Amino acid sequence: MGAQVTAALALGAVLAGSFWYMAKNSHEGVSDRGPAVCTASSGTLPAKYVSGTRLCEALNRPDLPVLLGTPRERAQNAWGSDGTLKGPEGTDRTPTPSANVSLPTYEMELSVSYDRFPVAELGRLLGSTAEPTTFQGRPAVLYYDRTIALKIPFGGKGKAESRPGGPARHLLVAKDAKDGGGAYELVIWRQDEGIPDDVALLKVAERVLPTVPGWAG
Repeated sequence: MGAQVTAALALGAVLAGSFWYMAKNSHEGVSDRGPAVCTASSGTLPAKYVSGTRLCEALNRPDLPVLLGTPRERAQNAWGSDGTLKGPEGTDRTPTPSANVSLPTYEMELSVSYDRFPVAELGRLLGSTAEPTTFQGRPAVLYYDRTIALKIPFGGKGKAESRPGGPARHLLVAKDAKDGGGAYELVIWRQDEGIPDDVALLKVAERVLPTVPGWAG
């Protein structure tokens, strides 16, 4: 049978092309190279939107393993995506840039939404795990959802399989203190499908989010 690679994806967060890049590199191994460098996002967003590449550069910090409490690890894969989301009528497209960085213990994703929904309103739709809070003076919500574990066979044999994965912890932060619409979202989940660490998530958020273009308004 051909070799296989299994990886978890945060729900609705990673495009198929990005997953293929991650799966391919996980299969090939990273023992013979240094920490991953961000792969540029393939799309082209208007200048007023932050690109997936810039998000990746913000998230893929040299001290990310230290912030996560795993100082001996290093980034294995890192990339950005310039996705868009169709509007209700299928005409307008809202930019949804994102970035992903994976390490042996944790995987993280950073994204920005440019919709008109206030974070406080979204929090009421996120179910029983949603915890309203604030982050650096802005409305925010902490919540859980479940990842999807995908198994991809290599060598031309077998078929891809999916199953429910471990929990992912999300921090959703309004783009401004008035909560006028749009949000930054940071997600963390464990490669072993265990419970992710809130302390690690918030440490990364404190260092990363203020460095994202447009954070200061």
